Amino acid sequence: MNFAPSKKDTHSTAIGYILWIFGFMGSHRFYYGKSVTGTIWFCTLGLLGIGWIVDLFLIPSMDEAASRKYTPGPYNYNITWILLTFLGIFGIHRFYLGKWLSGILYLVTGGFFFLGVLWDFWNINEIISERNFEALSENRI
Repeated sequence: MNFAPSKKDTHSTAIGYILWIFGFMGSHRFYYGKSVTGTIWFCTLGLLGIGWIVDLFLIPSMDEAASRKYTPGPYNYNITWILLTFLGIFGIHRFYLGKWLSGILYLVTGGFFFLGVLWDFWNINEIISERNFEALSENRI
């Protein structure tokens, strides 16, 4: 079991397990880019706890799949997810990603009345991947 991310590893198994502790709310599934099942876990308390327990064994494979799916680069998925999870209503994760206008909007509206935070739980992996791709493309030119 690899707890330290390598250069090509975008997500951390350790953070996945930390989020799994709150997994009955679906946080670990959102982290690994499984938004639909994350929402189902959120609405059903981890499929009444059964899916949550099964996920204890599925986290390593979800981690590998996320690392293959998303683009590594200068914007760290783990830092962004920690900022989103604990400071999302303040938009700190958006400032980190260089999205200043939406960061300010989140800051003054409580994460755009929390709906923006929910939107980010669904989409932040893709946003980070896109920002990393753009940063890497700029450096290659």
